[in-house]
Amino acid sequence: MPLYALGDRVPSIHPEAYVHPDAVVIGDVTLGAESSVWPTAVLRGDDGRIVVGARTSIQDGSIIHTTAVQDTVIGADVTVGHNVHIEAATIGDHALISSGSVVLNGATVGVGAVVAAGAVVSPNAQIPPRRMAMGVPARVRDGHEVPDGYFAFGVDSYVQRGKRYRAELRRIDG
Repeated sequence: MPLYALGDRVPSIHPEAYVHPDAVVIGDVTLGAESSVWPTAVLRGDDGRIVVGARTSIQDGSIIHTTAVQDTVIGADVTVGHNVHIEAATIGDHALISSGSVVLNGATVGVGAVVAAGAVVSPNAQIPPRRMAMGVPARVRDGHEVPDGYFAFGVDSYVQRGKRYRAELRRIDG
């Protein structure tokens, strides 16, 4: 797996985390226990810090970046879907950032909240806990509260998948 230090910024990967060999982790990035980073995902902590909590999956093709003035913090038990872009934002525990969505500078996604597929969360927007935001720009969906534990199965499946890949993945083309 490509892990890169950039000057004095060095990734800190928990020994129980899984980073796929085709993912890239650069600079000041911390990955918690049983977190996973999947093929072609890029976590680039060059200007600031990226913190990913325990049991969080950063799925294929996602881009996680930061700015010099604001870190990116992704909580525990979060699912970051395929092809997501998160830039200098805060994501609460147990949230789902669905495939193809974008969460921009200064935005906060609350605990247990959902950013729907393809949504764009504007800079400095606030998505309340256990609510769903959808659209471009993302708006909170009225009358819908996300149940506690709604994503537990998905989180568990990626924890198990990371363990399986760490034990069984092998390259066979050379």
